[in-house]
Amino acid sequence: MSHPAPEAVRPAATVLLLRDGAAGLEVYLLRRTRGMPFAGGMSAYPGGGVDERDGNTPLAWVGPAPAEWADSLGGDERLARELVCAAVRETFEEAGVLLAGPAADGGGTTGLVDDVSSEEWERERRALLAHELSLSELLARRDLALRADLLRPFAHWITPPGEARRYDTRFFAALMPAGQEARDVSGEADEAVWTTPAAALTEHRAGTRPMLPPTIHTLEQLTAFPDAASALAGSPPAPLEPIMPAFAEEPGGLFAVLPDGTRIRMVLPLPA
Repeated sequence: MSHPAPEAVRPAATVLLLRDGAAGLEVYLLRRTRGMPFAGGMSAYPGGGVDERDGNTPLAWVGPAPAEWADSLGGDERLARELVCAAVRETFEEAGVLLAGPAADGGGTTGLVDDVSSEEWERERRALLAHELSLSELLARRDLALRADLLRPFAHWITPPGEARRYDTRFFAALMPAGQEARDVSGEADEAVWTTPAAALTEHRAGTRPMLPPTIHTLEQLTAFPDAASALAGSPPAPLEPIMPAFAEEPGGLFAVLPDGTRIRMVLPLPA
């Protein structure tokens, strides 16, 4: 008797872009278009799957080395490098924000790209999105270094078995670079907003902002921090503990049940 092959679990990275607003800590959320094959209609952070080219080509790198990231993220040095590169690449592709700076600067406080919105930059971003250009090629042609020091490990979630698409996702936190502007540029979202974690959670509970369990849970974690600096400082220093939820139909609705017993009520997008 044959059995169906288990679903492939794809490594992925997503980034909680943070800034300080008038009401305190704000995070950047994209609402994925309903036609998306994964999480359509859901609000989420910029992110996506690892591209095989993320780990193939050497590139200038500022900050903790891949071996140090491996200790925090779990997995080997190659995977850690791919995840950090994917986090930087996806943030540029989906939000127009590039966590990079002059290679010769060595990571100084002024070593950040301050504007990536020109048409020339847009051509390169679109080429990256279309897989016509790799992240290492983009950085090399502009003599830039990836700024791994701007990222902090934040969470690790794994899609449970039985789902059509499964991801092994590391969540990173990063401060929004001064001089840049987060923009809805990927074509995969129909809304892009800066919002406080508390406001996003209130909308979720009211049924107006559907989100997947990892987004809900990480927003709840962010509510403990008054500003972006404290959120970055409070990122877990130890190896991230992977979370793989189970789903349960209960009288109150559909819930994601975490390994520690925490229950997260699901709010699904309304039919189009």
